[in-house]
Amino acid sequence: MPIKSILTVTGTEQGDDDLLQVAALCDSAGLHLSVLVVQLAAPPPIGEFAAVVSEAWLAERRDDERYLEERRSAVNALLAGRGADIRSVYVEMVDADNEIGRQARYADLVIAGPQMLQDHLLRNKLVEGVLFGSGRPLLLMPYSSPLSLAPRRVVIGWDGGLEAARAVRESLEILAAAGEVSIALVDPSAGEEGQLLGTDLASYLARHGCRASIERLESSGRSVHQTLCDHAAAVEADLMVLGAYGHSRLRERIFGGVTRSFLENVPLPVLMAR
Repeated sequence: MPIKSILTVTGTEQGDDDLLQVAALCDSAGLHLSVLVVQLAAPPPIGEFAAVVSEAWLAERRDDERYLEERRSAVNALLAGRGADIRSVYVEMVDADNEIGRQARYADLVIAGPQMLQDHLLRNKLVEGVLFGSGRPLLLMPYSSPLSLAPRRVVIGWDGGLEAARAVRESLEILAAAGEVSIALVDPSAGEEGQLLGTDLASYLARHGCRASIERLESSGRSVHQTLCDHAAAVEADLMVLGAYGHSRLRERIFGGVTRSFLENVPLPVLMAR
């Protein structure tokens, strides 16, 4: 699907670098920019001391609302003249992912820049809201890479699953324009199914004007995350495309998983969908 509209999210304590990078991308590519400024509400006091601390809690919430308005005004000034839609929301912690997901439904792509990736609490709300509540892809951008939607080399982390298929479908325009695409299979099974895994995807991509090679990678004791990152470095990839949360969120939180690993260590731009 063609990308026409970008959403990015910022908090009240983040700097402007993420916003400026996304705004520059939208300017150069003729894309519409939407910005959501988020302040997570202080949780209410509970227990026997609630009455004592309630005034302090109310004062904290008033301060939060003031910080939110100040941040929104600053973002308005920063992006003046660019035609950006700027909204702000003061939201309870428990509902933040749902609110972000609702806003993300009206964009083609959500971008999380390096400053957002450092804000672990808001980052996690953003990731879960976009991936589970919007049906939109999410692009993670590390400090080490310039922001671009025109990569020269792309690695697809492919396992044949629904999530990976959705990620490929969401990135077709980017894949078709890339110079090289590598379909990376980590420890495929030795049988016929494992040998054929990736060929159907390569044929599908070819019908969209994308020539892709298939790489069968042995992990040799490394994690899937490290194996894919090593391969991306070897081929000098500018982007990785991945399906997100192939396991449940609870299982990934307890045992870890590929999605969680990439959230904690993003060595190159990663486009995720599910």
